[in-house]
Amino acid sequence: MRFLVLTAFLLFSSLFYAQYSVASIPEKLRFNVDAVIRNNEVSIQVLAVDQMVYQITKVVTVFNASGNAFADARIRYDNEVKVKNVEAVIYNQFGGEIETIKKRDFKDIAAADGFSLYRDDRVLYADFDPSQYPYTMKFTYEVETSDTGAMPQWYFVPGYGVSVEKSTYKISCSSKNLKPIIKEQNLAGLDVKVNNEYNTITYVAKEIPAFLGETLSPSHHYILPRLSVRLPNFHFKGYSGTVNNWQDLGTWIQDILLDGRDELGEPTITKMRNLVKGVQDDLEKAKIIYRYVQKNTRYVSVQIGIGGMRPINATEVDRDKYGDCKGLTNYTKALLRAVGVESYYAVVESGSTKVDMQEDFADLIQGDHVILAIPYNNSYYWVDCTSQINPFGYLGDFTDDRTVLVVTPEGGKLVRTESYLNEENAKQINGTINVFEDLSMDAQVTIQTKGIKYDLRMALERESSEHIKEYYKTLWDNINGVKVKNYSFENNKDDIVFTENVNFQAENFVAKNGEGYLLSLNPLNNDTYVPPRDRDRKYPFLVQRGSFEEDKIQIEIPENFTISSLPEDVFMETEFGNYQAKLQKKANGALVYNRSFFLKAGTYQKELYQKFRSFLRTVARMDKQKIVLIKNAP
Repeated sequence: MRFLVLTAFLLFSSLFYAQYSVASIPEKLRFNVDAVIRNNEVSIQVLAVDQMVYQITKVVTVFNASGNAFADARIRYDNEVKVKNVEAVIYNQFGGEIETIKKRDFKDIAAADGFSLYRDDRVLYADFDPSQYPYTMKFTYEVETSDTGAMPQWYFVPGYGVSVEKSTYKISCSSKNLKPIIKEQNLAGLDVKVNNEYNTITYVAKEIPAFLGETLSPSHHYILPRLSVRLPNFHFKGYSGTVNNWQDLGTWIQDILLDGRDELGEPTITKMRNLVKGVQDDLEKAKIIYRYVQKNTRYVSVQIGIGGMRPINATEVDRDKYGDCKGLTNYTKALLRAVGVESYYAVVESGSTKVDMQEDFADLIQGDHVILAIPYNNSYYWVDCTSQINPFGYLGDFTDDRTVLVVTPEGGKLVRTESYLNEENAKQINGTINVFEDLSMDAQVTIQTKGIKYDLRMALERESSEHIKEYYKTLWDNINGVKVKNYSFENNKDDIVFTENVNFQAENFVAKNGEGYLLSLNPLNNDTYVPPRDRDRKYPFLVQRGSFEEDKIQIEIPENFTISSLPEDVFMETEFGNYQAKLQKKANGALVYNRSFFLKAGTYQKELYQKFRSFLRTVARMDKQKIVLIKNAP
């Protein structure tokens, strides 16, 4: 009898361990992945407009350090979000338990982000540092909250390089009035079952192979399967609302988040009016006020109050001279109102990758940054009030060319921000290179940048001399031994043009090659980037902004050197852009090299990727072009 009990126990143990053993993962889900989601389950109960409970279970097997992010065990909470039954269990590759982390062992810290002065929300997290791979983490917890305005969103696949065994999303409502609106995205071709009965909706996805990131692929936001979920009638941080569209949401933001928070003291109002005294044009007034904000405030993230969404009062920013994006935008809006200039609070999803607000799905989840929209002559000027260096009306790649929510007196409107496309992103190089008999060189170079390329260079004027010299050494690392002698910058904030004047020297610029000497024709703007091969591409590829480069370089060579031959002119024209380069010899023996390279913004079909790569490979080869110099006999 004891033998049978022991056998049963061992059998049960082996089955239990096998549940989370790596060997039990289907082979197709283990191929070329950083992690596998073994089971990811959320079960939500909406009990009332201001009462919601949800349970989360997440089991993740991690194969390498890149997969650790998918086993992240952390929960954000505040006064309206109560966390219960938190536990993380770690298993080895055979499914044997290594460690159990109870709630009492979780770290409990303020949810500071490195910039925050203070915040009223906190984070619970399991402090686990893996010593071996693969391992599996099972993370479970339960949340009770009155916040139904920010529903748990759902990615069936949480990122590139991770596959999924099973993923479940279930939401139950106590009445039909609380039924959520669910938007399905990118579910085609996947094994996703949907069960919609009574007041419960359940989604179950099984055996989803990993989505692998590809060079220049669109944001995973537009590719990975996910659900967007919201309640049309909701409660959030003590306030109720009904939102059916973006206009409604803009009205809610105005009435709940912004109302009464743009009041200023009379001394400040008088000061602002004196600043713009005699100026009639609203745009010129706005520029003066913006410069005042840049000079007299600083950015500090102050995420407190209604979920970090409500700006602090304009009077507080005026007094303390700091604020977060919401506070500084609201403050600038108040200053403009004091001088009779209309402006609007605008919510945007920020980042160098463009992400639009979903036109058919208005919710509080979208948008992580706030900027200011100033209407003028049937258009908008956009300003980021957190920047102390951006020119007026310049956004850069942080918030450019995407739909944002503009909060107007009539409600919310989706508007597209300023775009920087193609020729607007320009770089022009003019240079003179003197080559000496000892094969060294001296270069005088002027670089002008506009559009997004301005964004990449304007910060140079704020850097130290050591940093700037190192920057140019890296920029021209194709030239050995660069020594920057002097430099100067001109930042034209009216036309948004940044100009760099650089003088540098280098030894052994011309390389000995047998009886001849090799001279690089394009040492100042050598574009060597070639995207990697991708023979089995799954997604289209994206050139987000495009660019235009134009170079003119004059090369003075010593009198006792002659050119063996001039290369033929190059001209390529494709659907992705064009490239041309030509070399001329002047009467005095100097060489003049002219080059232009235009890359066109667009989303291109995956079948064109190899052709695109071939185009850039040819550009890189042409940019490395050299000619042979022959030294005349004495």
